[in-house]
Amino acid sequence: MDFEGWTCPLPLRDYPNIVLGHGGGGKLSAELIEHLFAPAFANPALAQMGDATVLASGGQRLALSTDSFVVKPLFFPGGSIGDLAVNGTVNDLAMRGAQPLYLSAGFIIEEGLALSTLGALVERMGAAARRAGVQIVAGDTKVVDKGHGDGLFINTTGIGFIPDGIEIAPTNARPGDVVLVSGTLGDHGMAIMSVREGLEFETLIESDCAPLHTMVTALLEAVGAALHVLRDPTRGGAASALNEIAKASRAGIALDERKLPVTPAVAAACELLGMDALYVANEGKLLAFVAPEAAEHALDTLRQHPLGQNAAIIGQVVEQHPGIVVGRTGIGGTRVIDMQIGEQLPRIC
Repeated sequence: MDFEGWTCPLPLRDYPNIVLGHGGGGKLSAELIEHLFAPAFANPALAQMGDATVLASGGQRLALSTDSFVVKPLFFPGGSIGDLAVNGTVNDLAMRGAQPLYLSAGFIIEEGLALSTLGALVERMGAAARRAGVQIVAGDTKVVDKGHGDGLFINTTGIGFIPDGIEIAPTNARPGDVVLVSGTLGDHGMAIMSVREGLEFETLIESDCAPLHTMVTALLEAVGAALHVLRDPTRGGAASALNEIAKASRAGIALDERKLPVTPAVAAACELLGMDALYVANEGKLLAFVAPEAAEHALDTLRQHPLGQNAAIIGQVVEQHPGIVVGRTGIGGTRVIDMQIGEQLPRIC
């Protein structure tokens, strides 16, 4: 292909070059995908635009997902880039109702990284895979010049099996659905921030990095087809994930911000730094959209799971303002909860 004189099919705001915000899970990321990658790679499978793509094979349905991890620092309270690489991909598969089976792993290593550091990260990655019940069955290793890799980047691809009768997709939200979150928001992003910036709080903030597929299995066993949408709110936090669902489903979402579960330590950190926990990344939480008659049972199921003890009902899907997320504030007002342009915290996963 001749790229001389090539221009993007639709202007990506006013940025002639890539900026960190293009990888932050906000509007810049969405525009990059919608106007650049999606038209170039257009096909029906890609058009699903979920956490994982559902593929038919031999009468079965498989879920496929790929992800890259560039978190800084490599180790943080509650996890490491190795834990993230496994759990992040496992969770993307689980958000389509799949049982994760196999992963591949690609390592881009910067020249000069201590072998002891790489060894510790690989060991943690293997331990995370064993805990999640998946196998890492293929991989690749590349080394880049010193100063060009920031230690280590990891890419993982995962594949899982979707049982019959499960139809979970971001397009399935419908008016009346109740929105649940499986636990406190913002833990991962604030854990990264506290280490990166050398901040100290009265209580240690730890990442929530964890595999969520057993929680999804429990939900499916409890409410079955009443479970319509799942999403793990990673980059861009819950706000970006909810906006993506609202857009995909062409439905409005109304949140009660007074019901959002946030730990006192994270709330204090967000207040200190001028951030909103709705936009801070999570790595061990999920959003679930459930039919209203099954909402309380779904909430009880989440709370009985070790990772869901702080689960809460935080809103519902409405017919009004399709494609828009609004929140009722603590003082009784209402605000539009839009996607941010970029990311409050770059390089958090």
